Amino acid sequence: MNDAPHTSAAETDAASERTPEAIENERLTNDIVKALKTVYDPEIPADIYELGLIYRVDISNEGLVEIDMTLTAPGCPVAGEMPQWVANAVSAVPGVSDVKVNMVFEPPWDPSRMSDDARLALDMW
Repeated sequence: MNDAPHTSAAETDAASERTPEAIENERLTNDIVKALKTVYDPEIPADIYELGLIYRVDISNEGLVEIDMTLTAPGCPVAGEMPQWVANAVSAVPGVSDVKVNMVFEPPWDPSRMSDDARLALDMW
């Protein structure tokens, strides 16, 4: 009797379709998300990714990362500094050649964008 796990033809085909580029893009995406999770609004005990302040992350084949982000309020005291914090964190990720951070206010941020982790950290249940 063979106790080895069975791999279906569909699973084998799906695994073979993962090109080295796709695998690298997934790694880069995961590392960028980890970097974004190191940036906190100093007044809120949750990171900007879990708060839902990151609207878009676009990664080019050349490693250029473009990020659209917002703030919890347009008058946030760190509005001028936070895009640089984001750029610095993401620039440190291996494979990232450059980072452009765009501050956007449409759609306006609201608490429904927060993850469950952020809601838990902020005791917003």
